[in-house]
Amino acid sequence: MDSALATTDPNMPETEVYGEHEHVALPQHRHHFETEEQQREAGSFGMWLFLLTEIMFFGGMFFAYLLYRNWYYPAFVAASNQLSVPIGTANTAILITSGFCMAVGVWAAEVRKRTLLVVMLILTTVFGVAFLGFKYDEYHEKYELHHIPGNNFNVSMFTNPAAYGLKEDPLPPDMAQKTQIFFFLYFAMTGMHALHMIIGIALLFWLTWRAHRGDFSSGYVAPIENFGLYWHFVDIVWIFLFPLLYLINRHPMH
Repeated sequence: MDSALATTDPNMPETEVYGEHEHVALPQHRHHFETEEQQREAGSFGMWLFLLTEIMFFGGMFFAYLLYRNWYYPAFVAASNQLSVPIGTANTAILITSGFCMAVGVWAAEVRKRTLLVVMLILTTVFGVAFLGFKYDEYHEKYELHHIPGNNFNVSMFTNPAAYGLKEDPLPPDMAQKTQIFFFLYFAMTGMHALHMIIGIALLFWLTWRAHRGDFSSGYVAPIENFGLYWHFVDIVWIFLFPLLYLINRHPMH
């Protein structure tokens, strides 16, 4: 046989023999992988493959956004000026900080600093929740201003901005209707991003619980590393969303 168990104590890690070399199998080692390193490489490859599909998914929305922006640029400029740059900037700073905390957490797992890992995962979670809080406030404002595409969409804000105290150039009615496309893409893109944030925060709770009980203190850090890749991807998506959605030909709002 190529391998045989050398220990029978169920409370001790299994020791496997491959040829002339003895190898201690950690509890998280799955039987269909020959070594933990092979298991780690397979998991990392799977995560990169998943992120590739995510890039294609968001890439389709980015392409649609750029296409419609080119067609209806005046409408996109007018609609973009209704977004809050301070909130968008704050969310950008929050996500960059959360990404830094996650990077420190990955390092803490690799050097087996359990307490630091738990602290960094908690901080990453806190910043993620703060991001969603700002986003909820922004969505609520759009609801009150009737900027949600549909029958109740407030087109008059763009055809007659003076009536709302805005010193904006009015748009022709047909172009003003196209602002709904901007807001549709805004909600679609930021909504999918927020969904990824919610999933990430749920995973952070799970990882924090596991880190607290010491699951990642024995050299097994693949889940932390793979989640770090996921979280950084979410950060990068927002780095593209912020200038595309919030900074189109900005000018002072009145």
